[in-house]
Amino acid sequence: MNERIRELAYESGLLTYNPDGIPTKLEKFAELIVKECMRMCEVTEMSFVTHDCDVEASGAITVKQFIAEHFGVEE
Repeated sequence: MNERIRELAYESGLLTYNPDGIPTKLEKFAELIVKECMRMCEVTEMSFVTHDCDVEASGAITVKQFIAEHFGVEE
């Protein structure tokens, strides 16, 4: 995970101060949410491919890659 997850945890009040980083369970929870969003991009891509919308399908995969990079999650 990256700094953005820490910022969001702090903004939400889930993390007030932790010099050692994000608690393991919170980090795992955030990672699972991000991966679910990435999975939805894959579902969207398949829907576009099924309907011969190649440009849109490519866009869905690009969004998935941006999400992974932004939150520091492995694909």
